Amino acid sequence: MENNLTGNPLTLPRFIQKNMASHISNKFKNLSLVGVVVSLGIIYGDIGTSPLYVLKAILSAGGMASEDLILGALSCIIWTLTLQTTVKYVLITLKADNRGEGGIFSLFALLRRKKRWLFIFAIVGGSTLLADGIITPSITVLSAVEGLELINHELPVLTIAIFIITGLFFIQQFGTSFIGKSFGPIMFIWFVTLGTLGFINLLNYPMVFKSINPYYAYNLLAHYPKGFLLLGAVFLCTTGAEALYADLGHCGIKNIRVSWGFVKTMLILNYLGQGAWVISNLDSIGTDTNPFYAIMPIWFLPFGIILATVAAVIASQAMISGSYTLISEAISLNFWPKIRIKYPSHAKGQMYIPAINWLLYVSCIIVILLFQSSSNMEAAYGLSITITMLMTTLLMIYYLRLRNQPLWFVTIFGLSYLIIEGAFLISNMNKFAHGGWFTILVASILSIIMFVLFQGRRIRNRFITFDKIDKYLPVMNDLSVDKTIPKFSSHLVYTTHADNRKDIEAKAIQSIINRQPKRADVYWFIHVDIVDNPYTLEYKVTPLIPKKVIRIDFYLGFKMQPRINDYFKQVLTHLNNEGIIDLKSTYPSLRKYDIAADFRIVQIDRRASKQMDLPYFEKMIIKLYYFFKRFGISDVNAWGLDSSIVTIERIPLTIPCKANIPEIIRQKRTF
Repeated sequence: MENNLTGNPLTLPRFIQKNMASHISNKFKNLSLVGVVVSLGIIYGDIGTSPLYVLKAILSAGGMASEDLILGALSCIIWTLTLQTTVKYVLITLKADNRGEGGIFSLFALLRRKKRWLFIFAIVGGSTLLADGIITPSITVLSAVEGLELINHELPVLTIAIFIITGLFFIQQFGTSFIGKSFGPIMFIWFVTLGTLGFINLLNYPMVFKSINPYYAYNLLAHYPKGFLLLGAVFLCTTGAEALYADLGHCGIKNIRVSWGFVKTMLILNYLGQGAWVISNLDSIGTDTNPFYAIMPIWFLPFGIILATVAAVIASQAMISGSYTLISEAISLNFWPKIRIKYPSHAKGQMYIPAINWLLYVSCIIVILLFQSSSNMEAAYGLSITITMLMTTLLMIYYLRLRNQPLWFVTIFGLSYLIIEGAFLISNMNKFAHGGWFTILVASILSIIMFVLFQGRRIRNRFITFDKIDKYLPVMNDLSVDKTIPKFSSHLVYTTHADNRKDIEAKAIQSIINRQPKRADVYWFIHVDIVDNPYTLEYKVTPLIPKKVIRIDFYLGFKMQPRINDYFKQVLTHLNNEGIIDLKSTYPSLRKYDIAADFRIVQIDRRASKQMDLPYFEKMIIKLYYFFKRFGISDVNAWGLDSSIVTIERIPLTIPCKANIPEIIRQKRTF
């Protein structure tokens, strides 16, 4: 009975074509000078602005400045950038791409079919990365603006930082493509400036190159008072490494690797220059000294502050855009309620999520008002992102085994980075009482929401029952020609959860046959399968009864927007052109004027019953699931359905009752 028609790929609507992510255009993925420069503006904002506060944080945590402290700290920075960023992320983790896309959710998508229980690592990692995204704009912008105090102590630094962040979040709704094109060249100037300033200053104390020797890192951690706790400050130099992996799809692995060589060189030169300046000025170092601005000549300071502020804004923009992408992926993976996503410009992959934008904005303002200075933020920054990196390491261990990498390699990789990141986590735990609690609290709330949404959907789906559609095909065939029943619609469309094309949801059949029998000329069943390939857009048509009962399966990548209404229209046009269906109205008075047939979509809204007999934990999860769903948009809007032709039928979930229901005994009563 089946006659499958496969479309591969589905032609995208013009709207979607303009707004898909950059992987569709490979001009930035192949190694090129343009691709390298673009990657500077997209990928390295966070890690590239870390010199603003890293050495300042180390001096604050280390107490009295000394040559041993600085050489040891610089050695830790150099080897952290080498082992953590270069080896783990640039050389190894970037290979774990999902059709060119990176990030912890893309990595989980590669594993979820074989190791579904790994979702917990993805949820924790994604939540802590989002929590880190709250404090990143605050600390980068405030660190940059605090340089103004060197010019005039009376300037309202907090007010200026809040004003900049307010403007940044406000313009998101209009799109940032008009300034995004300049990000790469500006960041190139930024990195050249970092390297130049560092090189000039390290000439005053060339012996600072000794810090390349890992012995100085070991000496600091083993012998310096509370040296191990300094790892929390050192870790700030690599906080952007996870964002580097998440942005893989924007620029491609080759451009990232080449540009990282340049970026790392400039960063190390700047750190060495700051260290050389500190060692040369040990007697004049104060608790509020920021070596980043101290190495600048007085005449260069105004330009340096402006450039640092612009770089901080670019870093913040990258983090905001990354948060949008992360939430979009979370929605597709059923980790987050469906919320409205807009596309404010034609820039590749640019999206705007109003709810997330203003949530991030309010959170950033709270962070600035709560911590008041970048020094206080440094004490809290880095704890949550350490957890993200640990979760990525755990997922990478399973990924490497899945790719049949040698056991010895997986073991060395796993043990090495579990020890390194475990040490960073233990050191960063010292930050918990000094503000780290804030990001952990935010990450915990996000993790609970994601866990509830994911588990609640799994519990709900357990109670969606299916029947074989074959036994109902004759019924639907007869129903469609039974003129004693008023026609509900010429074309009647249902969305279905049935993965097997031979199955149909019991509630859908009940809706067609029992709940006001619905006569239609053609019955459609649409199924959407979210696949691991991030940008898949394919479909398959299965005529169960030719021109009478038809099923369409859409296969969408987890980064694709489910514009089902647009896709369905395209498939209908294709089938009509092929003569498989007739889209003209069946009413004679309309057909002679070539009027199109009418469509009606029935969307079944499954609601949990208050009398559910479930274990307490599952009952709590399912209640929270529906509570969190209230904050999202309806399935009709989420699927891009035309609400003017949608009928919603609310049907309670059928959940078997475990309790023994007493049988009603009928007994004849004698009068």
